Amino acid sequence: MFGKNSDNGYREISNGIKIKTISYGETSLMTEFVLKKDSVLPEHKHIHEQIGYLVKGKIRLFIESESRLINPGDSWCVPSNVIHKAEIIEDSIAIEVFTPCREEYKQYVFSDDID
Repeated sequence: MFGKNSDNGYREISNGIKIKTISYGETSLMTEFVLKKDSVLPEHKHIHEQIGYLVKGKIRLFIESESRLINPGDSWCVPSNVIHKAEIIEDSIAIEVFTPCREEYKQYVFSDDID
């Protein structure tokens, strides 16, 4: 699968939080998160291991009882079935990879057609 950069395909999953699936395979899926200042990604957990990288902005990430201020260039890993949440300090962009593939996020793919 190839993906082409586009401003299309974002879907708001929570107030101030949009995602777009960049690419996926049989066992993993990569998304781009666009996060607005002062929004909150509510506490949740899922079966997927989640590895992230902050491209732009600043967030406070909570993984179980630990929290860290995340700046551009920082990364993280949320193990499977671990409670986590995020508070968005500045307008931010994050890239995250989920394994196994998050089937429900396949619907947010922007394009699999590249010129």
